[in-house]
Amino acid sequence: MEDSKRKKSFFENPLFSTKVKSANIKTPEMLLGYLIGPFGALLASGIFTTYLNRYWNTVLFADYRVFMGLDADGNEIWQLPADSPISTFLTLLPILSTILIVIGNLFVGQLIERTKTRAGKARPWLLLSSVLLAVGCIVLFVAPMGNGTDVPVLTMVLTAIAYNVYYAVAYPMYNTANSTLVPVSTRNSSQRSLLASFENFAHIGVMGAGGMVFPIIVGWITVKNADETVNLGATKTAWMIAFLIIGIITFLFVVLQYYFTRERVTEESFHIDAVENTAEKKSISIKQQFKGVGTEPFWWIIILFYLIFQFSGSLKNGAVSFFCDRFDLYLGSFHIDSDMAVTIINVLGAVPMAVAMAFIWPLSRKFGKRIVVMVGLIVGAAGGIIAGIWSDNFYAACVGVALKSFGSSPACYMVLAMVSDVLDHIEAKRGYRCDGLTMSIYSAIMAATGPLSLGVFNAMTGNGSNSAMVTVSYIWIETGVYIACAVLMVFFIVEKFLKSDRAQILERQKAEALAAGIEWIEPEERLRREQEEAERLSEEARKLELKAKCEKRGLSFEEEEAKYQAKLSAKREAAERKKAAKAAGKEKK
Repeated sequence: MEDSKRKKSFFENPLFSTKVKSANIKTPEMLLGYLIGPFGALLASGIFTTYLNRYWNTVLFADYRVFMGLDADGNEIWQLPADSPISTFLTLLPILSTILIVIGNLFVGQLIERTKTRAGKARPWLLLSSVLLAVGCIVLFVAPMGNGTDVPVLTMVLTAIAYNVYYAVAYPMYNTANSTLVPVSTRNSSQRSLLASFENFAHIGVMGAGGMVFPIIVGWITVKNADETVNLGATKTAWMIAFLIIGIITFLFVVLQYYFTRERVTEESFHIDAVENTAEKKSISIKQQFKGVGTEPFWWIIILFYLIFQFSGSLKNGAVSFFCDRFDLYLGSFHIDSDMAVTIINVLGAVPMAVAMAFIWPLSRKFGKRIVVMVGLIVGAAGGIIAGIWSDNFYAACVGVALKSFGSSPACYMVLAMVSDVLDHIEAKRGYRCDGLTMSIYSAIMAATGPLSLGVFNAMTGNGSNSAMVTVSYIWIETGVYIACAVLMVFFIVEKFLKSDRAQILERQKAEALAAGIEWIEPEERLRREQEEAERLSEEARKLELKAKCEKRGLSFEEEEAKYQAKLSAKREAAERKKAAKAAGKEKK
């Protein structure tokens, strides 16, 4: 009776049910939920990192540039004056917006922590962010251009609003929910590490797409007049159309990610919440959450690790083009100027990380995440030392950068999995999870280090004019951070508690279930039964569809069913033969 009176959640509608029915992580969930979905969702962000500032300078505020002279090839140089109100605005906007970005992330984290739906606590906000991200992509390019004679106050105001719609509202909602998915996806630490690898690979991939693919699109959308001068009005329209398309793509990929993810850890409490009066059940206050994370040494270690690692990486990304200004050489007849040097070094940074993904997870399963990350950081520091000592030698710098990127790969891929292990440890000790608070801080660090590192770089290098400090920013600071992070890993021994943490959590859940007067079923067993039930319903639906098809075409249901079962049996036998052959091959070795 009580259940019938209960108002049904929006997410109890079958239309919004996850497509993932398995108790274990399988290929569709890995690829669609943690690689392809996040890649499409973050594509706009990756492009903005490289091209948003360029759009502001060369299109939106282009009428306010002044002639600065000719370059070495005789081309005219037009730039915004350094002391102009627009230059000041474009400098302060990302830095001051960092405050709103951090607040946005913390706010979304608390929304997630207080959300209880059949879809979980993070996935509902993921779905809502699909609309906000799409809108945010588009509104950044609808601000009207100025008239070229006055300071365009309206343009700047609308640009600031649009920037914060995306970065302080839409992006925190998506990124905090997205980051929370890995910790709540499963209790299986090995499977969780694999998901974290895919998740972080998507983040790295969008940066590569922003720097390598979008330049071609920029060429397409740069519309020129008959006299070969850039038609700014037409170009602005082209940018709007381009990001209208990207906004739609973003929406579709986030929805795809929503349907191919599942919060198995969150679902562990569903059977208890169904009996207890959840409206009266006290939410964990933010004070309790801060106490839970603030008194846990492993939490401080991994947050400090991520903060300095992310900041040094952002500083390096901002310095690369200035670092490559020193290179102008020929490889045979092939001319490597500064722009080509940037491309080569970026490729040498990306390829080792892509290759490393193939074996970081199996190595982490065998030796543990901590050891693999620590060894990788030592290798990366060695690469940084090579690149730093011979920074003016292009070939030595390339070798060092490639080695540094290779060594940083385990940390890039495993950091989210290590954060997840800490959250399980806190739950075992405190009796409640701190996913929302922790992942909002994690997401805020990711969002805030970019603009902050830009300010630090400009202050250290005189806007890139001091070559020695550019080298420090690009190589030496990150190299030092790798050594510091390797030292932090010496003390990060949370993995040895995972088994006992799991047992303690299960005991607590069992006691809560018995106190609520309901049958206790192990989470793995409950997921197995749910999977069997889903498969049974799927099989019934298939038979009904086949019967309807047979009736429509005048076929025998029994004969068609027999053909289907024969094909199924042949497929199983082939799979068993393949498995047996593989096992026999291992025995021979």
